Amino acid sequence: QVQLVESGGGLVQAGGSLRLSCAASGNIFSIARMGWYRQAPGKQRELVATINSGGSTNYVDSVKGRFTISRDNAKITVYLQMNSLKPEDTAVYYCSLQQSYSGNYYWGQGTQVTVSS
Repeated sequence: QVQLVESGGGLVQAGGSLRLSCAASGNIFSIARMGWYRQAPGKQRELVATINSGGSTNYVDSVKGRFTISRDNAKITVYLQMNSLKPEDTAVYYCSLQQSYSGNYYWGQGTQVTVSS
């Protein structure tokens, strides 16, 4: 089993910043990529950012230039630094981890991010 524990969500005014963290533990043998997804009320879950084992990153267009994903391999932790937050960034943010050997995805429980205008 793999466990992902997120932290760092909260309420912030538009233009503010938050930093999300996600610590992974359990039977982790090789990680293909880790990432962040979000789901706003009434909308489908969407990819926000991913980072693979080589450190390459990928972002949804709406957060490019504002969000930065990073990881600490020793701690098996992924971070999402969110700057210049907008009300449309309001959502539940989920951490994900994909194992290399199985291709299986694992998910955290989600953390709420609310941006007030």
